[in-house]
Amino acid sequence: QVQVVESGGGLVQAGGSLRLSCSVSGTLIGAKTMAWYRQAPGKQRELVASVTNGDETNYADFVKGRFTISRLYAKNTLNLQMNSLKPEDTGAYFCSARFIVGARGTYWGQGTQVTVSS
Repeated sequence: QVQVVESGGGLVQAGGSLRLSCSVSGTLIGAKTMAWYRQAPGKQRELVASVTNGDETNYADFVKGRFTISRLYAKNTLNLQMNSLKPEDTGAYFCSARFIVGARGTYWGQGTQVTVSS
């Protein structure tokens, strides 16, 4: 059974940094795509950044130049380095992993809270 677990959220002042991590277990197969999404209260979940198993990255415009996504394939681990955080970055951050072989489908973690104070 594939499981996705996020860690690293917390409270930080505006301009500060946080690093989120995501670990996928229950499979030896690498995910096709791994991604970070976020959801602010009362808003829809939105894509923050993604990376494929070919190292193609994609960033939402609102995080370009501030966030960096990285992936450790051997451990099916995903990181998100968040710098120059803004109050509007506040929300629950979710990791997703999409598999196209084996246990095919998209799996989600429970989320980790990021709060940026002004």
